[in-house]
Amino acid sequence: MRVVVSGGGTGGHIYPALSLIQEIKKQYKDAEILYIGTENGLESELVTREKIPFKTIKITGFRRKVSFDNVKTIYRFLKGTSDSKKMIREFKPDVVVGTGGYVCGPVVFAAAQLNIPTVIHEQNSVPGLTNKFLSRYVDKIVLSFPESKTFFPEAKTVYLGNPRASEVISTNAERGRQSVGLKDGKKSVLIVGGSRGARPINDAFLEVLPEMKNFDYQFLYVTGQVHFERVMEEVKAKGNPENVIIKPFIHNMPEVLAGVDLIVARAGATTLAEITALGLPSILIPSPYVTNNHQEKNARSLSVKGAAIVRLEKEMSGKVLLEDIDTIFKKAGKWEEMHNAALSLGMPKAATHLVDLLAELTKNKK
Repeated sequence: MRVVVSGGGTGGHIYPALSLIQEIKKQYKDAEILYIGTENGLESELVTREKIPFKTIKITGFRRKVSFDNVKTIYRFLKGTSDSKKMIREFKPDVVVGTGGYVCGPVVFAAAQLNIPTVIHEQNSVPGLTNKFLSRYVDKIVLSFPESKTFFPEAKTVYLGNPRASEVISTNAERGRQSVGLKDGKKSVLIVGGSRGARPINDAFLEVLPEMKNFDYQFLYVTGQVHFERVMEEVKAKGNPENVIIKPFIHNMPEVLAGVDLIVARAGATTLAEITALGLPSILIPSPYVTNNHQEKNARSLSVKGAAIVRLEKEMSGKVLLEDIDTIFKKAGKWEEMHNAALSLGMPKAATHLVDLLAELTKNKK
């Protein structure tokens, strides 16, 4: 099987692509993969680190307000489509997959024009502009949330979940705990604001840091690289309780997730795919700074089923955070109830089913 994969901009688009590639290679030992991204995007770092063949095009996203920059974007899209066609003709893929971000627009569009089977994967409950545009041209649209089916042509749409879910359930929880210094046999809370951190979560954490020593849980706090120095200055002034571990970033997040009992986090689609696959109860603080407020909609899809507590930034404080954590761990049956609800939403075989879909499209095309 020969597959072109494209997606970029944020980890939420890239990590599912990497999980898909991993599953393709697992099922097809002789599979050949080409990843097309941008030179300056996060994908250039993450994909090349995995030793996956990587090529780039130049493309930018549309601004939602009237701007001359959109004229430049149209030119870059046309040029990116032309460059993508050259790469695709040379590589001769059986199928082309886009996992989101503006880079996959010209790549998947080029493949559709060349009559090559195409698939897009939508991670969020509310789709972005690129996938809305591509939905008119692709053969299949794969969803992570059933709620997003109303945005796409029904005949093309299938709900399979997020490929990242398949990766997280096969990780080593004990190794994950050991890698960050968490003790076995003690309830663990992971607090994380995403790869770059989140200041409101940092502030809530710092507000109650001295009180955390009074709890019989252990806390793993991930500040994000850009916030680490500022946070540690305040930690130095307030003191660092023995049951609180602070890290700037975690590279083996799937392993760590498998080794904790509760997560406090944003509501990115990849995070939700991982925690539902594991049945991990969560306190979700959706970012209000995302397109179409999709993180809150993502989070509500878990809370309505009882799998998560949702706190908007304006509702968040250190006191509220500790009260929510205490409720989940100490209220009779609460943790188990949330655990089972999260598991019921999980799609642990998402990557396997997506690879099966790719194989079916390839077979039908032949």
